[in-house]
Amino acid sequence: MAVEVLVMFAILFGLLAGGLWIGLTLGVTGTVLLFLFRDIPLHRLIPQYSWNILTTQELLSLPLFILMGELLFRTHLSKSLFKGLAPWAGLLPGRLLHVNVVGCTIFAAISGSSAATTQVVGRISLSELLKRGYSRDIAIGSLAGAGTLGFLIPPSNIMIIYGVLADVSILKLFTAGFIPGFLLAGCFMAWVMIHTTIRKDLVPASERELSKVSWGERFAALKDLAPAIFLIACVLGSMYGGIATPSEAAAVGVLGAAIVAFVQGSLDRAAAREIAIGSVVTCSMIAMILLGASILGSAAAFLGIPAKAAAFVQSLGLSPFQLMIALIVFYLILGCFLDGFSMIVMTLPIALPIIKQAGFDPIWFGVFIVLVVEMAQITPPVGFNLFVIQGITGDSLSYLAKVTMPYLIIMILFTMALVLFPGIVMFMPNLLAG
Repeated sequence: MAVEVLVMFAILFGLLAGGLWIGLTLGVTGTVLLFLFRDIPLHRLIPQYSWNILTTQELLSLPLFILMGELLFRTHLSKSLFKGLAPWAGLLPGRLLHVNVVGCTIFAAISGSSAATTQVVGRISLSELLKRGYSRDIAIGSLAGAGTLGFLIPPSNIMIIYGVLADVSILKLFTAGFIPGFLLAGCFMAWVMIHTTIRKDLVPASERELSKVSWGERFAALKDLAPAIFLIACVLGSMYGGIATPSEAAAVGVLGAAIVAFVQGSLDRAAAREIAIGSVVTCSMIAMILLGASILGSAAAFLGIPAKAAAFVQSLGLSPFQLMIALIVFYLILGCFLDGFSMIVMTLPIALPIIKQAGFDPIWFGVFIVLVVEMAQITPPVGFNLFVIQGITGDSLSYLAKVTMPYLIIMILFTMALVLFPGIVMFMPNLLAG
């Protein structure tokens, strides 16, 4: 196996260093490995395999969720979210900083994208918080941390990719992400409350008046949350109400997002053109990465690399907890150089057999790998959420990484807790199965 692995990594990193797109790199690496080490009619196998992968029924929901995210990006949803949440956030220590976390949590339950969540909520909340005099460090840090929830709280684009590659139920994956997603959001809010209680200068004195807002004003503000609640009901309500499959729920979500955009007056011809182009570009990129990863994964399976890697890891005698800590460290390092999609598709063919052999459920591992991918979103130099916030604020990546560090530490500790208490993840999928 040593020769095949060395050749695989040599081709893989050689092509990446040469600047070739990640999807093409993965596909070319897998094809060359099969050409060198197996006598297989590649001119028939690769086209047939490509067709089988790209026409997988479970993938149908992915372009629809991407289209929905593009639609929502051009609505006034972020403005209405801020107006609806602000009176209620005034009840908690940290005041409007909680709009970042709760706003990202709500939008995550609609969009399925971490970058879209960060962008949409950040466009309104950051400027408003800074204008009111909140600490720049905690305003940006809480947005970057909470923006990652777009991958964990269903519907999630990353979970769809994992479900297809790992051959597990996407509905069960979505269900498994609920409790961890809201618990992690709660951890972020707890940190904001603790931090602002210790450091009272992080919140301007004038904002203490927010706690005196009348209950009538608070309930009146709920009408501004109506578009978000409508979309959550469209997507999650149809899915968990047994009315629609994940693919059908995505179509319902697109229709709901189009209705919201039309009612808010943000769906004109120019916007429709931008939505179409953005959706096609994103879908094409993900399809190329997914196809390349599938070809490489199949090549590795033909050569027996995953099974031999699993046997090697087992020979090390690591406990399940030690194994998962090693994987957290591995993915943290990998996240400094690769985006989340690439991390999953490159490593899953080898990592999945190892965790199965260690006794972990593939559904549980789906949530684990989403969490480590979320960490990659806020680790430089390739942290995508940091790039999104940099585009909004113009701050340096080093500064953004510094103010986001507490939320990265929270995510690491939270992931370790899920390793120790896997029932947190599996409670709802087991309930669904029962």
